[in-house]
Amino acid sequence: MDNYRPRICDQLLAELLDACGSVLVEGSKWCGKTTTAEQAAGSIIYMADPEDGERNVQLARTSPKYLLEGETPRLIDEWQVVPKLWDAVRFEVDHRRKLGQFILTGSAVPASRDEIIHTGTGRIASLLMRPMSLWESGDSNGSVSLESLFDAPEQLTPKSALGIEDLAFVVCRGGWPMAITTKSRKSALKQATIFYDGVVGKADGGGSDISRADGVVRNPELVKLLMRSLSRHQGTQASVATIYKDMVANEGTSLSEDTITSYIKALKRIFVVENMPAWNPNLRSKTAIRTSDTLYFVDSSIAIAALRISPQDLLNDLNTFGLFYETMAVRDLRVYTDALDGQVYHYRDKNGLECDAVVHLANGKYGLVEIKLGGEDLIEEGASVLKQLAGKIDTTKMRNPSFMMVLVGIGNYAYRREDGVFVVPIGCLKN
Repeated sequence: MDNYRPRICDQLLAELLDACGSVLVEGSKWCGKTTTAEQAAGSIIYMADPEDGERNVQLARTSPKYLLEGETPRLIDEWQVVPKLWDAVRFEVDHRRKLGQFILTGSAVPASRDEIIHTGTGRIASLLMRPMSLWESGDSNGSVSLESLFDAPEQLTPKSALGIEDLAFVVCRGGWPMAITTKSRKSALKQATIFYDGVVGKADGGGSDISRADGVVRNPELVKLLMRSLSRHQGTQASVATIYKDMVANEGTSLSEDTITSYIKALKRIFVVENMPAWNPNLRSKTAIRTSDTLYFVDSSIAIAALRISPQDLLNDLNTFGLFYETMAVRDLRVYTDALDGQVYHYRDKNGLECDAVVHLANGKYGLVEIKLGGEDLIEEGASVLKQLAGKIDTTKMRNPSFMMVLVGIGNYAYRREDGVFVVPIGCLKN
């Protein structure tokens, strides 16, 4: 595809195809899974094709082997339409005894695994794809590599060209490929609303993505109320009970706690919500570490669409701006960390010490990150948190942090402070 914008997942997919018989690429709708998989595919079958979809579904149920014939890697798009394909792929991989045979893409976890016998372990590798990071969309100049920070450079000098108005725009626009290739900013901002409306659905609830997640028809108005509440609790460890109380207080109506739980599970199935797990380091003294996940949408624009917020609204309310900037920054950190074979966690203990993100690699190295909109006071506050947490870690049982970083939205230059803390504008960062 001539106008294809390269993704960080391109290399990850290539590496997995070289190591396994098949790769499952998962993620939310519109994040670019199919387009990315098409770049690597030798042949393609679309299970949701309006012309041949019904025939493909019937073949998948009766003679799935025929759908698997073709140049490799063979892309099977939206495989979860017929979960039986999973075992057919696994069986074919076993018998071909070759690597890189299939790519499966899906925007939802199958509602039922009753038709799936085998886990696919050793035959089907998984790759989670998210909306575009700022580096992928071209909004970050990529002059600071997250990987390079693990080598603790003595100094940084890169400059970011992302101003406050641009930052407000990209937080609201999100990382949807369609929004990034749209010609006007007005049209770009509409893409998140279109995505959100598709999740929620129309009056009967039957056409919504959240209902397709598990076949349960849900009331779109109640989904809207829930998503507004989740939006207000971005970046917190809000419990279902807290969400319930918030909906009663702010929306004038409520779902039961059990129903809220089922709705959130459905949002996770379609990769709209992706919570962040807690980090559990070795500490010098006994301190109870909070283990609740931190609540995040997979992209800041989803919450923006739920609350009908504009870039100007963010510029008028910097506290709200900071809240949704954090969600976008977490998205980018996750995308970059995946490329480094790591995972992003958060830290919070009983004493209230909280670190927004811990980038932990598979080799044991880790970096501590505070996410701040910008300004000297907030940078100083973030640096203080990082140094407090670093001082609590028992370095006789685990390594020192490779780096400490305040990731700012508003800031011209990346630099290293005298205390060793890096200050990096998100408009400079890449993997």
